[in-house]
Amino acid sequence: MSADNSIENFTLPRYSEIPNVGLFLEQVSKYINEILSPLGQSDLTGSMISNYVKKKIISNPVKKQYNRDQIAQLIYIALAKTVLSLDDITLMLKLALDSNDTEAAYDYFRNEFSQILGAVFKNSDIPAKQGGSGLKILSQNVNITIAHKIHLDMIFSNIKNLSGEDPAPEQK
Repeated sequence: MSADNSIENFTLPRYSEIPNVGLFLEQVSKYINEILSPLGQSDLTGSMISNYVKKKIISNPVKKQYNRDQIAQLIYIALAKTVLSLDDITLMLKLALDSNDTEAAYDYFRNEFSQILGAVFKNSDIPAKQGGSGLKILSQNVNITIAHKIHLDMIFSNIKNLSGEDPAPEQK
């Protein structure tokens, strides 16, 4: 079975397409989950979003409403949380926002993510069943993911060492 064409062509909304009317917590959660549903990611819940606010990963909503900047950051968090710790996500957001506004940082992420996701799915069939070449493809992808995760961990460790932060990995 080849990759789902909807994933090969999946794109996140542009920053300018994200609602900026002020959405309440459950509306934000629903909006982001609908956007990310083709990717099969776990849902972003209201309590998760509240936790990101409490941990100061994103700013507090104004009158319980989230703006475009916060929603863009939450889209990034929802995807990045599958491979990064919250500490590393916080650092990534800080690094991105130290040199760009949210619109530029988000649109850069959006474009890169769409290109890479499309390339990964265009270059690899999704095995229909376990065994045979399907197992080989699965094994290769697991190994690539592990190698990338180790590389990311080392990069984050170096950044934290340079900035004087504790480089110890977060306990999972």
